[in-house]
Formats: sequence, structure tokens, C-alpha cells
Amino acid sequence: MLATSLSSRDAALPVESLKALDWLNFFLAALLMGFGPFIAVHLAENGWTPANIGAVLTISGLAGLTTQVPAGELIDMISSKRALVGVAAAAAALALTIFALRSDFSFIVGAAIIQGGVGSVLGPSIAAISLGLVGHDALAERLGRNQRFASIGGLSAAAIMGAIGYLLSTRAIFLVAAALAIPLLWALVRIHGADIHFGRSCGAPDHHETKPNRASRQSLLKDDRFLAFVACLFLFQLANASILPQVSEPLAHSEGHLSSLAVSALIVVPQIVVALLAPWAGRTAATWGRRPLLLLGLAAVPIRSGLFALTTDPTLLVIIQTLDGFSGATLGVLTALIVADLTNGTGRFNLVQGLVGTFSGIGASLSALIAGAVTQRFGYAAGLLSVTVVGLMAVVVVWEFMPETKPPAPSRSLGVPASDQEQLQSAQGL
Repeated sequence: MLATSLSSRDAALPVESLKALDWLNFFLAALLMGFGPFIAVHLAENGWTPANIGAVLTISGLAGLTTQVPAGELIDMISSKRALVGVAAAAAALALTIFALRSDFSFIVGAAIIQGGVGSVLGPSIAAISLGLVGHDALAERLGRNQRFASIGGLSAAAIMGAIGYLLSTRAIFLVAAALAIPLLWALVRIHGADIHFGRSCGAPDHHETKPNRASRQSLLKDDRFLAFVACLFLFQLANASILPQVSEPLAHSEGHLSSLAVSALIVVPQIVVALLAPWAGRTAATWGRRPLLLLGLAAVPIRSGLFALTTDPTLLVIIQTLDGFSGATLGVLTALIVADLTNGTGRFNLVQGLVGTFSGIGASLSALIAGAVTQRFGYAAGLLSVTVVGLMAVVVVWEFMPETKPPAPSRSLGVPASDQEQLQSAQGL
């Protein structure tokens, strides 16, 4: 009886909830865009010194790093993922409001801590909701769709907020971003809680409903595939995070007043590529497997940095930067997907997301520091070539130590039946 009940529920496609998830990704990316570079500009306009601005940004980054693992544990344990997203979105809106209305150090630091903490909750929670809605077998294409709507939302918000900052003030940017919590919550409530299977959302066996069995935390660290994946993502971020700052700095000297336009293009073009390629990345991961696509996404980083070392021509730099969009599309889909593969049946999907996010964040934090030191001592080309070496190391780790993680055959108990997947893709316009 129980198996029949689960089977009939899996066959009922949550089309309305999945459409609402599209909009949730859109508005969430738009909301978080308010935390972008506008914070530094706003604080500088209010008389903050570069040292104090740097301290606030560092505090926010540390808050994000230290809360990744606890947030993952929390997401695994809480059955109402929608409530968690709602609370985190409201907290993000509060932080944006504080940035807009206050400029004293204690309030700004408090807002920065909230900013870092909610970032640890929101992204992994969306992945958990996605897994709970569609199951493991259909997750690849769902993550691609999530990535597309997030990219479109981020691009739309960046354009609108830039215009608001130009016409009004940076303070208005934060207030508009905070107001986006309202349509975000509207999209959230349109996702039906009954459609989000709790066991699936944390990677547990389907029949464990309210108290799923979970693998021990220590057992996760004994999985060589997990260790290899964490290592490659650490190296990827160590290489990737510093490339754009290294390329942008000489542009300011060579292009003068046109440098801001060139840097904007370096930021926007990859996001357009992500929006275009993310669904393809999801479909390809489901057909080719994870490992070939992971190798291609990682390989784009050393190719990109090596080409950057050969030129400072703005047009060529923008063309080369499209490779960043390719990496973003592939890694954006594959990170949560491979974690889902590795944790399928363990009940620790979100905890491992937190672990992976922590090591990725450490790599990104160290990237600018190490690359900056190399560039200062040996020059621009040497800095980019050092990044190229680190990027190649990430590829080698996957090539030598990371096997394919795609299940050899669909696990019907954890996913949507094949016939239903075809209907699901048709309903979503995939």
C-alpha cells in the first residue's frame, strides 16, 4: 500500500510548483544582486575609508564561510524548506534596509553578518527544494533551468539597479532590492509544500518520510570521490576568483574613461552565456554523464587565463571572457548535481553542499591574495600564468581521481519515472 501511494504521488507532476520555482530563482537572484558592488560604492559615498569597507566585506565573507556547514545540517533536518527560504529572504531584505538607512559601524557590521549567513541558506535550500520536487533522475535538467532563471534575474536586476543608482542614489538601490522580497515570497507560496518530498530533498531513501535514516558524517569523509571533488572545486575557485580583478586593473590604466564600460562587459557577457547554456549543461550532464562536462568546465579556466596573459585588447578580452560563462553554466549545474550523486541514499545532501561551499569559499578567498602577491612581484603575465597552473591542477585531479558519478541506471524510487520525465520536460518547455 505504501509503495503504491508513493508511486502514484511521484507520477503526479508538480507543474505549478515547478513554474513557481522558476520565478523564485529569478527574484532570488535579483534580490541578492542588491548585495553586489553597490555596497562598497554606497559606503564610500558615506565617508567610509577603504580599510573599513574592506573590513565589512571580510566580515560578510567570514560569516558566509562559517555558516555553510551548520546551514547545510539545518536544511537537512527541517522538513519545511519553504519556511526556511522565507525567513532567510526576509532577513536579506532586513539587511538591505539597514544598508540603505544606516551608516554607523555596528549596524553595517550586523547587516554584513546577516548577508553572509543568508547566502549560506538560500542557494542550498533552492537545490534541496528542486531535488524534493523532481527527484534525483530529473535533477540535472532542473538545475539547468534554475541557473537560467537566476542568470536572467541577476542581469535584469543589475541593469535596473544601475539605472536607479544613476538617476536616484545608491540608497534607493538597497530599498528597491529589499522590496523584491515581496514577489519572491509570492513565488515561494505558490510552491506547494506537499509537492516537496522530504526524503528526496535531503538525499534519503524515498520510503523514509519524517525521520529518514542518515549516514554518519565520518563516512562522508571516507569517500574518495567526495575528497577529489572538493579538491577540484577548491583549486577551481583558487584559480578562477582572481582572474577578473587581475584583468580589470590594467584596463583602468590603458583605457582611461572607457575602462568602466569594458569591465562591465567582462561581467555581463558571461552571465548572458550562462543564461543561454545552463539548460544545455543540464541536459548534457544527464546524457553524457558528469565527468566529461566537469572536465570541460574546469579546462575553460586555464585556457581563459592563458589567453588573457597574451593580450590586453578590450575586444579580445571580452571574447575570451565568454569562457567564464561556459564554466559558470557547467559548474553551476554540476556542483549540486554531483553532490546529489555522492549523497544519494545518505540523507546528507545539504550537509555535503555546505562542506563543498566552505572549501570553495576558502579557495575564492585565498585567490586574490595569492595571485595579487605573484602579480606584484613578477608582473601581470606571471600572475595569470600562475592561475593557469592552478587551473590545470584542478583538471588533473578530476582526470586522475574523480570517476563518473552518474548512476548507471535510473533509480525509480528516488526520481520521476522516465515517461513522467518526458511529460515534465514538455510542461516546463525544456
